[in-house]
Amino acid sequence: TGEFSPFSSFAHEVFAKEWDAHPPQQQHRHWAQICSGNPTNKIRGCDKYGCGQFGADRHSGKGKHVGVDVICADGATVYAPFSGQLSGPIRFFHNGNAIDDGLVFLTSLLLPSLPGYCVKLVCVHPIRYQGQIRRGQQLGRMLPMQKVFPGIISHIHVENCDHSDPTPQLTPVVPPFPQQDSSWAPVCSGNPTNEIRGCDNYGCGYYGAPRRNGKGKHRGVDVICADGATVYAPFSGQLSGPIKIFHNGNAIDDGVQIRGSGFCVKLVCIHPIRYNGRIFKGQVLGKMLPMQRVFPGITSHIHVENCDHSDPTSNLERGKGQ
Repeated sequence: TGEFSPFSSFAHEVFAKEWDAHPPQQQHRHWAQICSGNPTNKIRGCDKYGCGQFGADRHSGKGKHVGVDVICADGATVYAPFSGQLSGPIRFFHNGNAIDDGLVFLTSLLLPSLPGYCVKLVCVHPIRYQGQIRRGQQLGRMLPMQKVFPGIISHIHVENCDHSDPTPQLTPVVPPFPQQDSSWAPVCSGNPTNEIRGCDNYGCGYYGAPRRNGKGKHRGVDVICADGATVYAPFSGQLSGPIKIFHNGNAIDDGVQIRGSGFCVKLVCIHPIRYNGRIFKGQVLGKMLPMQRVFPGITSHIHVENCDHSDPTSNLERGKGQ
């Protein structure tokens, strides 16, 4: 994608004073995953339409790419890279084509001690064009880029409002030396840190919590996940299933096992897209089932249980903030 029209006058009116006081790209910080299926915010390479990196040639070499193109499959879920304020819409093509939509996304810059960003995300249809949104929350859907540019590597155009390079913020933290990837990816949209269910009327979600009136122990952990939310593979591996724990055909009696990358885990109360085959870390695995139908008022969650009944908490938590 190419250059965008100037920052909208509406956004200027709202944010100009804060913008001047605290230029938004001065402080370095890593952003959250932007697109489902691309947990590392991998940038588009080159195809017959051009290249996706910052500064790539545009307009037959007469211009430069002032953003980066983050790979995102048509129809994929798009997430907020950081917490902030929305404004829009942003139109790039101005011709009403199938991908001519997007928005401006700005952090609150009221506190000088906090890093501030302003970014445009284009070729997405947001769930709304204004209001607050939190890092990792669902922001919208990737639009059908293949309809407009057949054969292109579908992507979200990510452009800093000051035209600086967003690549450092998009790039995940790289360990200083090689090590085993023991941290799992977020397993549920809207819960980027794999937050574990606390206690409610039905019990508690941590490993070892009492079960069956104190006669048993919880052999997994319950990762918070809203009914109907998208579920992702925590690591790469082989699928098998189905996994049933209730054996009564209720609305949440489904699940799948993943074995690979040195791990084996069961994810229950989800409906997977399939029960066998290979899946990769961060890919869409399925949907959270309607737990409220079965347990009204419970904190809806995915039951995550290691096959050897060991505690998976450390693997789920090591990815916090990444």
